[in-house]
Amino acid sequence: MNILLWVLQGVLALLYLAGGGFKTFNPDDVAKQVPAVPKGGWMALGVVEMLGGLLLIVPALTGWAPSLTPLVAVVLTIETLGLAALYARYSLKLTPSNPLVYAAVMGVVVAFVAYGRWALVPLA
Repeated sequence: MNILLWVLQGVLALLYLAGGGFKTFNPDDVAKQVPAVPKGGWMALGVVEMLGGLLLIVPALTGWAPSLTPLVAVVLTIETLGLAALYARYSLKLTPSNPLVYAAVMGVVVAFVAYGRWALVPLA
């Protein structure tokens, strides 16, 4: 189980770094999909995702405050499922290109990591 959680943490960290970077540096593209959130909001969400991506790995890997990892996973779960709800408001077409599908899957996987690191295989 520990190996599975590490693999999921690594994949999620890369995906959150990439997605956060896209939201931070290309907020115009994202704002076209969901106009209810201003460019500054997308940039802030991108920074949260990039910081979260780093904090999914670094504290656990270095042994410095490893209890941050499940806490960050909970924050990312709330953020990602909130985005999924926002995306659902604008598009319910379940196609592979719909960000709703991506956000919902990411939210469930990061919630599993949060539970796994909190209850199944704690780091501390």
